[in-house]
Amino acid sequence: MARMALPFKFLSEIVESRDLFLHFDRDRKKGGFRWKGPHFLAFLRYLIKLRPNYNHGRFSDLLRKVEESANRLCKYKNFTKKGIYSAKFLHIMDYFLPELREFFAVPKPQQYLSCSTFKTNELVASFIDFLLEDLEEFLGQRYLSRFFTVQLNPLLKNLKFLLIILGDTPFQRTELEETNNILADIESIDNEAGIFFHSFFFTTYLVKETKIAAAHSVLLPKFKMVKEKIKNHCITVSNLPSVTTRNTDLVSIFIVDSVLDYLNHLINNKARLIVDVKDQITTLHEELNFSRSFLRDIEVQQNKELIEYEMQLRDLAYEAEYIINWFTAGEVPVWYLTLRLSNFIQKNKLIRTALPEIKLNYGINSLEVVESPCEVSSQVARSIPMVDEIIVGFKDETMQIARQLVRGPDHLQIISITGMPGLGKTTLAKKLYNHSSVLNHFDKRLWCVVSQTYERKRLLIDILRSMTNHKEVKFLEMEVQELGENLHKNLKERRYFVVMDDIWNVEAWHDLKMYFPKDKTRSRILFTSRNKEVALEASSNGIINELPFLSVDECWDLLQQKVFGKALCPREFLDVGKQIATCCKGLPLAVSGIAAVLANMEKKESLWQEVAASLSSYIFKEQDILEISYKHLPIHLKPCFLYFSAFEEDREIPVKKLLSLWISEGFIQKNEDKRSEDVAEEYLIELINRSMVQVAKRRSDNGVKACNMHDLMRDMCMRIAKEENFLNVIKE
Repeated sequence: MARMALPFKFLSEIVESRDLFLHFDRDRKKGGFRWKGPHFLAFLRYLIKLRPNYNHGRFSDLLRKVEESANRLCKYKNFTKKGIYSAKFLHIMDYFLPELREFFAVPKPQQYLSCSTFKTNELVASFIDFLLEDLEEFLGQRYLSRFFTVQLNPLLKNLKFLLIILGDTPFQRTELEETNNILADIESIDNEAGIFFHSFFFTTYLVKETKIAAAHSVLLPKFKMVKEKIKNHCITVSNLPSVTTRNTDLVSIFIVDSVLDYLNHLINNKARLIVDVKDQITTLHEELNFSRSFLRDIEVQQNKELIEYEMQLRDLAYEAEYIINWFTAGEVPVWYLTLRLSNFIQKNKLIRTALPEIKLNYGINSLEVVESPCEVSSQVARSIPMVDEIIVGFKDETMQIARQLVRGPDHLQIISITGMPGLGKTTLAKKLYNHSSVLNHFDKRLWCVVSQTYERKRLLIDILRSMTNHKEVKFLEMEVQELGENLHKNLKERRYFVVMDDIWNVEAWHDLKMYFPKDKTRSRILFTSRNKEVALEASSNGIINELPFLSVDECWDLLQQKVFGKALCPREFLDVGKQIATCCKGLPLAVSGIAAVLANMEKKESLWQEVAASLSSYIFKEQDILEISYKHLPIHLKPCFLYFSAFEEDREIPVKKLLSLWISEGFIQKNEDKRSEDVAEEYLIELINRSMVQVAKRRSDNGVKACNMHDLMRDMCMRIAKEENFLNVIKE
């Protein structure tokens, strides 16, 4: 993994240089040690992570002085000798290193600007992670004596174990006094480890190895005492009433199938890794398999009580996979895994005990055999072709803007399409981009999506890639100025047409306009924006086209085409269909979303009436209308849809990468007759057919190569993902 780039350029150069500290070698031969520097970089990385929230103004001043001294030292090629600047630098470090002491302890919440954001176990885990990185950096140094390897490896192993268990469920139940007590014990031993490391390895003074060994012999028994408390805590928590500490309230039961496959693989192919716990893992596999087999038959019932049991089983699978993975990696001791496996088996038995009563209460035995989500998805994929965008309305606007693009003045002109979200600005821009008159008129056509947050370099790369066949990696190596010059050179004396889609403020245009030649070649820039002021500020001579809402007749026309294709709408759906079209308030995106709901439900007038009633109950908010699309999604598609909230706004998502992530997350149901990748692609096609995901690029065989999501749909996706505790995007 690439490490964080540090702003302390000269200090980094100094501490990475072994030559500067060669004169310390003689001290090591006498059984001593002095700070050599490279592991100091791990501390700097930790400091940068804390910077947004940690109050360290005084310390920052000291750090700047160290960097200035390092800068002076780096100016001399022969800085390894004991010259005046070398002596000054080491003198400053002698004063500076003791000041680091406050950072070698778990930060307190009050030291953060937003303490409510951080839980105790998260602060402790962050500090352990820093100590581990620092230790690994130190142990990775060349010419390190065996003494340090022998002394520090046990410390490294103990800290890794503590970090792992902080991610386990018994240590996340912070509503319990018992949990807070054990977290306090873990914090205490971590602080002692921090003091140990700072005292001996962040000093330029001579430290005897005998002192290090003595301190280490005092520290290790304390870790053993904490481990005994950890064992007792796990037993205590397992005997308390169960509280599900789920990561998400959204059911994705297919993760259990993935864990069952994983356990089966361990039992049959990796038995040597689990020899001490094979019997327990085999029992857990049998228990999970029984519960999963039962719930597989009833998952389509969507009863609240049944969903609760599905979530308990899913969470149990997550917990088991987490600890077993770490055990097979050699980071968790047998005693801890044995203890947790007993907890998992007991939890599953409680679920099994409740199943007979569920059968009785809900008449499970009398249920008809139903198709699995995978089978339903396959049928949908076969029966519904993946449709391209259907454009209704804006005929006059299309002809008008096309004329503006190919006619008019010789100088470079900005033409804008403005209107509220969901009206079809991007769709119209794409239509114009591929319009026959535009294709024949311009030498070069270019496209970029700006969005609310943008980077100038990224925009330049997107524009250049839309114009050439070069791969992105070629442009990533260039600086912004080189990219701009490349663009300017390619457009010079050419008639070009550039679409800047979804531009939020005029700064984006000001950042790029210098790279567009102002030759009198009748070139055009097309903006799409929800903000009319952007167009006004960008150019006083530009043309602004405000998109109107679709008429009721246009909404109905679009709805019919989306639901019935080229077939006629049955007479019994005419009145209720027009009522639904009216409720969409002229927004093409809302029409497409509701049409997808209607197309995927049984063709009954009563069901359409229910949709109409739902729409009529909403005050006009496009988000509310779109949310109906989500509510009508089959449960197996909901986690796949919400996963889009993890991707950057307006970025094209490679389908191959997306499907791989869905599979690894356990969102895709196993199917003996199909590859997981094929099932995942069927899920994606169904989301596209429901107008919840858009096709960005196609393969040569017309399959989907890349996809994205409309801004409004993404806003809804992120909101629901947060509400459902599925995923929360943190803006840095």
